[in-house]
Amino acid sequence: MGRLSTHVLDTAKGKPAAGVRIMLYRQSGQSHRKVMEVVTNADGRTDGPLLEGAKLTEGVYELVFCAGDYLRASGQAGEGILFLDEIPIRFGVPDASQHYHVPLLISPFGYSTYRGS
Repeated sequence: MGRLSTHVLDTAKGKPAAGVRIMLYRQSGQSHRKVMEVVTNADGRTDGPLLEGAKLTEGVYELVFCAGDYLRASGQAGEGILFLDEIPIRFGVPDASQHYHVPLLISPFGYSTYRGS
């Protein structure tokens, strides 16, 4: 059974990023449809998979992480224009039977991601 999951780590503080709002979108041609919105828990994870089973289908998805709100709330950014605010990560799911884990590592001036396990 396939599933999609994520988590967020604050590399500047060296700990999970709690309270990060994340939106998941599904791409289909010119359509960009919001599937869900979640907030990370104290462990920087969502309380369950974003999608699993029949809800995860092959296709293109996009996660949008509201990093700016988190950075402000954690005291790492002021109210002005941020270098990083919303971070979109667009990725493909070629085989819906697999587990796709898309972590985000953030700091006020950089981020990285990869396909995790």
